[in-house]
Order: sequence, then structure tokens, then C-alpha cells
Amino acid sequence: MAEHIASFFVNLPKEWITLIIALIPIAELRGAIPWALANPPIGGGLSWQTAYLYAVIGNLIPVLPLLLFFERMYLWLNRYMVFQRFFAWLFARTRKRGKVVEKYRALGLILFVAVPLPVTGAWTGTLAAFLFGIKPRHAFPCIAAGVVIAGIIVTLASLGVISLL
Repeated sequence: MAEHIASFFVNLPKEWITLIIALIPIAELRGAIPWALANPPIGGGLSWQTAYLYAVIGNLIPVLPLLLFFERMYLWLNRYMVFQRFFAWLFARTRKRGKVVEKYRALGLILFVAVPLPVTGAWTGTLAAFLFGIKPRHAFPCIAAGVVIAGIIVTLASLGVISLL
């Protein structure tokens, strides 16, 4: 089974793999861009422009559905004890990290998503928007702006133009 999954990904175009990595929570474009820029066989060997474009698109794909349907999904899953515990943990963690969103609302959401640290990307940004009551029509452009900025920072850092340390 694992061989079939691996062969599926090996045969995909490198651009699609970049997009798929950017779709994954936690990895997002922070993992996709460095992979895409790395030389084969470790990475995709893509140009920085292609890596950036596919990573940003991939990172943005889940945002609108998450913004629109998170509350329904939360209400449905929260009926089960295991999800109640998970959501309590997740919400507490997001509230703790999302103080900037709570204080500065839209600008805070942009900054929260734009900072290329673990667990501050588009996925967590959609959760923060939900928790702090930012409507999807306001949250989406803020999260998109944050993803664009994070993509620029990660691309420049991956190329060695800037240092994040």
C-alpha cells in the first residue's frame, strides 16, 4: 500500500506536489517553498517564481471552505467527547497565540498569518477568525494577504536573501 502511495506522488508534476504540501496543515507554504526550491532528488528544483505561485495557491485553497463551514463542522463534531477535548485544547492554544488577532482584528489576522512560524499560518488563521468573530468576507482577504507576505518571507529566506535566525 505504501509503495502505491509513494509511486503516485513520484509521478506527479513537481508543481502539484508543491501545491499539495502547501495544502497540508502545519507544513503549508512554510514547507512547500523550501521543498520546491531544493534540488532533486530532495526537492522539486523549481524556479522561485513557480514555487511561490503554487505554494500560495495551495495554501489558499482550503481557506474559504474552512471559513464558511468551520462552525457547522465544529457543532457537528463537538457532540462527541473526543472532539470536545480536542476543540478545547485547540481553541485554548489558538486564543493564547492569537492575542494579536483579538487586539487588532483584521490587521492582527494579517500579521498572525504572515509571520512564518509553526502554527501561525492560514489554517490557524481561519480558526482565529472563527474564534474572534471575524466574518468570512473580512477574514479571507486578510488571510490571503498574510499568505502572500509569508510566501515572500519564506521564499527570500529559502533563497538565502534574508535570515530568519
